[in-house]
Amino acid sequence: MTVSIREKISNDKKHAHLYLDIYSANLNPKRKKESLKMHVFIAPKTTKDREHNKKTYQLAESIKSKKLLELQHVGHGFAHLNETNQNINFIEYFQEQTNKRYESTGNYGNWESSLKHLIKNKGQIVPIKEINADWVNGFKNYLLNEARSKSNKPLSQNSCHSYFNKLKACLNQARRDGLINHNVNLDVTGIKMSETSREYLTLEELKAISKVDCAIPILKSAFIFSALTGLRWSDVNNLKWSDLQHSEAQGWFIRFQQKKTRGFETLPISEQARSLMGEISEPDEKVFIGLKYSAWHNLKLQQWVMEAGIFKTITFHCARHTYATLQLTLGTDIYTVSKLLGHKELKTTQVYAKIIDAKKHEAANKIPDLDL
Repeated sequence: MTVSIREKISNDKKHAHLYLDIYSANLNPKRKKESLKMHVFIAPKTTKDREHNKKTYQLAESIKSKKLLELQHVGHGFAHLNETNQNINFIEYFQEQTNKRYESTGNYGNWESSLKHLIKNKGQIVPIKEINADWVNGFKNYLLNEARSKSNKPLSQNSCHSYFNKLKACLNQARRDGLINHNVNLDVTGIKMSETSREYLTLEELKAISKVDCAIPILKSAFIFSALTGLRWSDVNNLKWSDLQHSEAQGWFIRFQQKKTRGFETLPISEQARSLMGEISEPDEKVFIGLKYSAWHNLKLQQWVMEAGIFKTITFHCARHTYATLQLTLGTDIYTVSKLLGHKELKTTQVYAKIIDAKKHEAANKIPDLDL
């Protein structure tokens, strides 16, 4: 019997999908193929791509070894035993699930961070049979009380929430794949998200900064464009002229793929937002050429805001918060705002509704005591 790793070139000629080529006299038919649902880059250009290939091949070799062991069990009449599954290394399985999310940048990053903490807490080898509620709660306690960020600070509540949810998602997938029989997640409580403060600009403040020069003009245009469209920095930065479209019925709109969620969106934009884009250029050229993200650019952004007499701590992402709160303040219903922001769930948008409610409460209490 033989088990080999093979590659199939994808249609885009940039990736190769991996599969197992299996031959055994005990199979019917004797030869079959099994997709590994993983891919590698044919000509990796970046360190990240090369690292992805390395990890993927390592994982493929591990799966190949397990498959060979399974075939040997069948060949010796032990097919009824579940020992192979019971001894699967859960850390390797988690790595496999992480690799499947490589194309989703933000999601992949969270899975990778969760995996690093899992290894630090549990080690490189964890037989899946050892996982129970106590084991899962142990990782939960580690995240909340021991884990540290790259800057050696305790993890934020929301980071703990995110990393713990990745473990729960992986356990759910393992159950669907038949590797575990009991839903361990039913025996543990999750980590709640904390309420986060979302800084934003009022309409008056947005008008104020628009009248003040910024040391980096393209940064000013891009920030105000984000405040008028709700686009994230990553989507503004990736915006190309081919994304911009116009019709008599809809006016200007952009058709793009969100970098964070990978979902395709159609977003109407105002004439004012369109004017910030400048003159139309080549389809494959970026709209906001020279836009960068760095500590220095963040400093220039903050200095620009302060020049307008605003002393809030403002980052580029505050432009998206500004868009959401302005839309709700001006009467747009929350469902429409949710769609404009590209949120998958309404509860994500409800955070902004809470901000508006708080401002209403604050305004109601501004009327001085009438001494009635």
